[in-house]
Amino acid sequence: MRFHVAFVCVAILSVVALVVPTAALAQNAQNRPIDATQVISAIKRGVAFLKQDQGPRGNWGELPGYDGGVTALCTLALINSGEPLDDKVVSQGLSYLRNLQLDKTYTISLQTMALCAAEPKKDLLIIRRNVKWLQETQVKEGPRKGAWSYPGVGGAADNSNSQFAVLALYDAQRVGVDVSRDTWVMAADYWRRTQNDDGSWGYVPGDAGTGSMTCAGIGGLAISSAALESGDASVENGRIECCRPHAVDDNLDRAIAWLAAHFSISRNPRPAGGGQPWLYYWLYGLERAGRLTARRFIGEHDWYREGAEFLVREQDSLSHFWKGTWYAEREPRISTAMALLYLSKGRRPIVMAKLKYGDGDGWNQHRRDAAHLTEYTEAAWGLGLTWQIMDPANASVEDLLQSPILYISGSQAPALLPHARKLRDYVDRGGLIFAEACCKNSSPFDSAFRQLMAAVFPEPEYKLQPIPPGHPVWRMQDIVRPESPYAGHLHGVEYGCRTCVFYCDQDLSCYWELARPGQWNHYPADVVEHIKDALAIGINVLTYATNREPKGKEQSFDTPNEESATAGAGTRGVIEIAKLRHGGGCNDAPGALLNMLRTASQGELKLQVRAAPDLINISDPNLFRYHLVFMHGRYDFHLSEAERTQLREYLERGGTLLADSICASKAFVDAFRREIALALPGQKLARIPSEDKLFTNAYGGYDIRKVSLRDPQTGGDGKQPATARVRATEPQLEGIQLNGRWAIIFSPYDISCALESHEAIGCRGYTQQDAARIGLNVLVYSLNQ
Repeated sequence: MRFHVAFVCVAILSVVALVVPTAALAQNAQNRPIDATQVISAIKRGVAFLKQDQGPRGNWGELPGYDGGVTALCTLALINSGEPLDDKVVSQGLSYLRNLQLDKTYTISLQTMALCAAEPKKDLLIIRRNVKWLQETQVKEGPRKGAWSYPGVGGAADNSNSQFAVLALYDAQRVGVDVSRDTWVMAADYWRRTQNDDGSWGYVPGDAGTGSMTCAGIGGLAISSAALESGDASVENGRIECCRPHAVDDNLDRAIAWLAAHFSISRNPRPAGGGQPWLYYWLYGLERAGRLTARRFIGEHDWYREGAEFLVREQDSLSHFWKGTWYAEREPRISTAMALLYLSKGRRPIVMAKLKYGDGDGWNQHRRDAAHLTEYTEAAWGLGLTWQIMDPANASVEDLLQSPILYISGSQAPALLPHARKLRDYVDRGGLIFAEACCKNSSPFDSAFRQLMAAVFPEPEYKLQPIPPGHPVWRMQDIVRPESPYAGHLHGVEYGCRTCVFYCDQDLSCYWELARPGQWNHYPADVVEHIKDALAIGINVLTYATNREPKGKEQSFDTPNEESATAGAGTRGVIEIAKLRHGGGCNDAPGALLNMLRTASQGELKLQVRAAPDLINISDPNLFRYHLVFMHGRYDFHLSEAERTQLREYLERGGTLLADSICASKAFVDAFRREIALALPGQKLARIPSEDKLFTNAYGGYDIRKVSLRDPQTGGDGKQPATARVRATEPQLEGIQLNGRWAIIFSPYDISCALESHEAIGCRGYTQQDAARIGLNVLVYSLNQ
């Protein structure tokens, strides 16, 4: 049972490399992909530079003739980087901006954007004044009708001024200020009319395209078009019309294709003349183009990852600013503000990914459904969020896992059966599938989706079933009315610790489409109630999947590109861990052990661990092959006398058992304690002291003498949203010592669901990070005994 000491040393060194970054690794950072910590650190350092650079009046050094522009840009960057509004620097910046009377398109637009991002209700008069100015100064005649110029009057308009004006109007409309339809009509017409044949835009109409100006065109056209269109659903004479015909518009697709063909992170694409000028302005626009079109990839380029890697490495190592080489970008505060806007806004958590399937647009009958649900959720959570479109044909499981939810919509059969295995892997790794049947005749979608779920979950116990009234999804964030038209029409698949599939056989997306921010409460009362019900279902599923704690994009940078916990052609030097079969829900968290071992196998030096391919009976003679075995459950169970005898022999011969109770199930806790007492007469599970070496980094693991434990809250009378409280505590593990070592390590609180990346609000147990740390500490502890 004991491993050769040299092998153990190698294993321990591997885990040390995982959990304790060394100076040597830091020195090699330039040669490795960046991780989440580096992105967050770069943002913090950039923020610190801007804060210390602020002047005594609350402003930053301005460009001549453009008072307020740099101050608004820096303030906007700080707010988007997470600095609170009551921070002294932010507060002083906002106070300075409020006292300015401005007369330039750039400065008025940036002032508006900063005030909208801060306290728009407080500054509504200034925002309305600026909207009026921008509408009045829009070019009304001539070849550049619909654009804006520097001073705001005359015909010398350009695409740079115009994009800032559109961005300001967009933000103002989002906070409830009316923008004239004529303004949007002229703007949308301008961007369409001035697009080059190759899909790009230049600085002025007729100029060769550049990356920064093509992003300006994408933003200008996407925003003005969205403001104008009635959408793919409408309310006509009190009657709701869903799934309206789509107008053909390929302007944005042609622009994205141009960006893909000329993509560069280290320079502003300028095919007509090469090079570097306006690099940070280009990145500032690239983030917006990617976010507004819900694209993770531009061509084959993961634009946020590539840009983040570039910016992390270009940040000045001493002063922590960014500095360009062209005109205004030579001012570090300007380049730094744009870099921070890219990193902070681009890292916004992806709360859902809408799956693209088939050759047509059947997957996208309501093109702004996900956008409107995301905006509604942003307001409810007080958190910047985003969503994206994902094509499973071109995406790996790792790509899909960037989003906690895959959203599938349609009325016809979704062409997803070839991806059933990929969807199962996604669910096994913690993802959730959310589907809805839309439009009048959705029976083809309904039957095909059920067929798809049967392929994803061939096991008979995992079938679509009606969601019962007591399920938390009815009240996770918003309370769904009992008389809601969705009552009785929500179905789910219970898998492992959670509901991993939600399917609504009634149209949700139509009502999300109608929920244009700030504009849907004027509908008839019954329509408003239906929209509220649909939004409640949507936000509740998002809350169930994320606990209102979605991860920023940079968190995916830590995800390996290759599976290593279960892969590998050979077995020499591989530590194999088995999962025990029993009758108490032995596989109710099927991904828990795999995810723990996947974590252990990552790092510069990979610890060679893998799970046995099948559950093993406790009475199986092969049990003695494994130095560590794992079990969990949620129900009562009984072991046979033969199983108790062999388990005792296994533990006495040096084996280790790690176990936990899924969601702190009392039935399993009681059964486990009873069966262990029967297997080891005279022994009793006892609390492992918090000072025990198991909870320290003595063996190369983590210091986990303090951990975070999630406690569900009842929600009062059931009419309040479900919540959970996370508290710091000592690890509450129990164990039995044999021959001076912990042979059994048992958590009466959940570890497994957290390891499956599902920290359910109703599940009492450790957070995901601490569950993984507990598992790794037990692993390295067992190797060292």
